[in-house]
Amino acid sequence: MDVDLSPKLAKKVYGGDGGSYYSWSSSELPMLKEGNIGASKLALEKRGLALPSYSDSAKVAYVLQGYGRAGIVLPGATKEKVIPVKKGDAIALPFGVVTWWYNGDDTELVVLFMGDTSKAHRNGEFTEFHLTGPNGIFTGFTTEFVGRAWDMEEDKVKKLVTAQTKSGIIKVKEGLNMPEPSKEDRKGMVLNCEEAPLDTDIPNGGNVVVLTTKNLPLVKEVGMGADLVRINGHAMCSPGFSCDSALQVTYIVRGSGRVQVVGIDGSLVLDTKLKAGCLFIVPRFFVVSKIADGDGMDWFSIITTPNPIFTNLAGSNGAWKALSSQVLEASFNVDPDLEKVMRSKRINDTTFFPPPN
Repeated sequence: MDVDLSPKLAKKVYGGDGGSYYSWSSSELPMLKEGNIGASKLALEKRGLALPSYSDSAKVAYVLQGYGRAGIVLPGATKEKVIPVKKGDAIALPFGVVTWWYNGDDTELVVLFMGDTSKAHRNGEFTEFHLTGPNGIFTGFTTEFVGRAWDMEEDKVKKLVTAQTKSGIIKVKEGLNMPEPSKEDRKGMVLNCEEAPLDTDIPNGGNVVVLTTKNLPLVKEVGMGADLVRINGHAMCSPGFSCDSALQVTYIVRGSGRVQVVGIDGSLVLDTKLKAGCLFIVPRFFVVSKIADGDGMDWFSIITTPNPIFTNLAGSNGAWKALSSQVLEASFNVDPDLEKVMRSKRINDTTFFPPPN
């Protein structure tokens, strides 16, 4: 496979004093287009508001930093849900959802979006449809059509549609009180991956929380699962692959380390350093492994199936452990003694391996 798999940082698309919107381009990260995946990032300053919009892609949003609130209008709903959001929150956003995001805190609010672009206008990229502003939907219609739709005089329609001169992100005027968030509205909409029960927890190795239809039912409508993985300093994540033909799209949340990906015919297709803020994609059935630097490393991934299944190739639950001794001896072309040494290793370690003594 000759597609460039190198990790990339997002680039700013637009912004102002309220915040900025960043995106990963499919021209710079070809696997986005190859895998029909989009990825972007929103950063809001205090009183920053990402104007109401909807997208041509189903997404998973993950709050990387800060506290804020998100307004979500589900298809057919007559009232928005106003959700308090904080670092570690994962939110499933199906097709047709209208959202806005607001930061009322001094700390910058940063939200990562990753999703499926197989039905999007451009493979590998999100297209956002804004409801207001100079590029808003209603600026395209004539005042006659908007007036009929809203039952308003055309002069008032014109004033209403053209009053907002800024696109995408604005800074809300002081004194304007935004809708208060409701903890009740969080139920069924949000899973905080930093507070959820751990699916795997290896002492001195690492832990993982997997986002599935069981702990966040809306994931089924999005068609993707996700996970938050945290490994300790110098720990290793077992070589493994997604055995249900899913792609892994990985964003490095914190720390740094090294990654290797092996593909067709045993070829090493990626061997590079990872750092916070970079994104990379592992193709279907390719095997990936990571080793953290001294401070450890955290990453958030989406997997293009709602209930992902992985096969490890090392550790006590590694696939080769299930093979008979005779098959391994013949397959590796080694004597029984070496096969026994191999089988005696990693008998208590699964998924994440602590650093060597």
